[in-house]
Amino acid sequence: MAISRRRSALPGPGVSARTAALRGPAAAALGAAMMIAAADDPAAHDAATGRQKALQCQACHGLDGLAKIPGAPHLAGQVQEYLVAAMRDYRSGARKNDMMTVVMRQLTDDDIADLAAYYANLDPKTKREQ
Repeated sequence: MAISRRRSALPGPGVSARTAALRGPAAAALGAAMMIAAADDPAAHDAATGRQKALQCQACHGLDGLAKIPGAPHLAGQVQEYLVAAMRDYRSGARKNDMMTVVMRQLTDDDIADLAAYYANLDPKTKREQ
């Protein structure tokens, strides 16, 4: 009688069913899902990098997140997810503002998430720049 060398689908000794399920295609799918979630998670982005990118925004929104011109909103302390959604909407044209659309079309999703992280972490009560 020949002994089969084929691997069993059942977990072996010392391997839980959960661990066994995380091998092969299931592990690849889980890893991909986690990477996508991290890319969409604004909290996973860098406020320090966002500050550097905010230099182009300071004429209207201020580096401190407090608007410098009439009609421009304050961004300091805004909800990060809201800022990401608003910037993506300007980039896609779903929200209309000529200046914002031009600026946003140059930015990647990572740029937008970094900017949102920066402005969301600013204190909206800071004094205006002089």
